[in-house]
Amino acid sequence: MIWILLLLLILVVFGFGFTMQILWWVAAILLVVWIAGFAMRGRGGSRRR
Repeated sequence: MIWILLLLLILVVFGFGFTMQILWWVAAILLVVWIAGFAMRGRGGSRRR
């Protein structure tokens, strides 16, 4: 019984680590897109009211 609980705990920790890795990649991609959009908007001229 204790082995099943230990295995489930390991799977949860591994799944959490894998999810955090994916979130880091998503955050990095969004940061690059945000910086690229900011640069493109800055180059196109500011049309603020």
